[in-house]
Amino acid sequence: MVHYLYSFVFRLILPFLLIRLWWIGRRSPELLAHWQDRLGLIPDTGKPVIWVHAVSVGETIAAAPLVKALLARRPHANILMTAMTATGRARAKALFGDAVTYAYSPYDSPGSVRRFLKRAHPQALVVMETELWPNMISRTAAAGVPIFLINARLSERSARGYQRVSGLVRSLLGKLNWIAAQADSDARRFVAIGAAEDQVSVTGSIKFDVDVTDALRADARALRSQLGRERRVWIAASTHEGEDQQILDAHSDILQKHPDALLILVPRHPERFDDVAALVRQQGLSMLRRSADKASDASQVYLGDTMGELMMLYGVADLAFVGGSLIERGGHNPLEPAAWAMPVATGPHVFNFADIYERLDRGGGVVKALDASTLAAAVNQCFDDPERAGTLGRNALAVVDANRGALERVVDGILQKLD
Repeated sequence: MVHYLYSFVFRLILPFLLIRLWWIGRRSPELLAHWQDRLGLIPDTGKPVIWVHAVSVGETIAAAPLVKALLARRPHANILMTAMTATGRARAKALFGDAVTYAYSPYDSPGSVRRFLKRAHPQALVVMETELWPNMISRTAAAGVPIFLINARLSERSARGYQRVSGLVRSLLGKLNWIAAQADSDARRFVAIGAAEDQVSVTGSIKFDVDVTDALRADARALRSQLGRERRVWIAASTHEGEDQQILDAHSDILQKHPDALLILVPRHPERFDDVAALVRQQGLSMLRRSADKASDASQVYLGDTMGELMMLYGVADLAFVGGSLIERGGHNPLEPAAWAMPVATGPHVFNFADIYERLDRGGGVVKALDASTLAAAVNQCFDDPERAGTLGRNALAVVDANRGALERVVDGILQKLD
């Protein structure tokens, strides 16, 4: 009954979702491109695909090693990647080019999902993390397509939310063929909200299988040389509205002690690039933009306003602050800077990555800040004590290396079940 009510309400709000898409698209035209995908009107693939769904840029990055491994193990496989956001889709295209096919995932109305399935011809659906859309799951399962929830995580907050609609959630979980949980705590929560124990395996997080390539290292070295090799550099990555001002306040404090310091500031969403640039100017700080200006040592802020370059930009810095954590967004993935063997700084709100941050904390690879002043103090301490900063970075990398291997377990599990 709840599912039918959900579908009825979704049909009613669908026109308003399209109006909202048009409204937002006035500032972000890339959102309007391929808008038909949202209604399931994708080009017919003409052949069976492995459908990999990653809601946004974070999940897309996490899915990247999985997709690469699937292509390596099944060179003739056709992979269709979907995302809900323009940043997720753009990141996927930057990662894979013509090796895979892309589409926006359909809105979760019965008709949109039905049209999507008819054109996509999925032989399997791989869902990253915890994207349990009722019609996507139900109609895909009804078509006889196996569904794998990969890199699955479930915070205590999310579990409490799902328990409010326990009947619907239990039904959806019963349609999944496999849940590959990141940690024991995630697995226990999935079972608590209705998954069968034999559905759930603890594979670890494939995010630990991040790879810093030689090409990334070369690009990072070249940019660091242009920005000033001898100066102190920190990066604030994946920042949200409400954080940027705090970060700029922290940088102003840092400049009092280290006048040559550079902040690389990378907002999470491209539609905020211009707003953040205006905020930097209001702060009275000199700025260069990655997209428009030639890199030099003549600025206090370097705005990372391009897509698909965050991993490289991490390699330019001496310390990384990972955003979404000074406000209650739950944080973002800290393992990419950790893989560069650099100190990782975070705010207090990291519930989306609690297990990963706990491992980094136990391993001595993360520093915590509560606000702008404590963030500035943490950055200054690392700048003033390179030996301590080096130890923090090596500890962070050690945590990454100690937890690698989930990717192979996940790919083995998917291919075994498909075969």
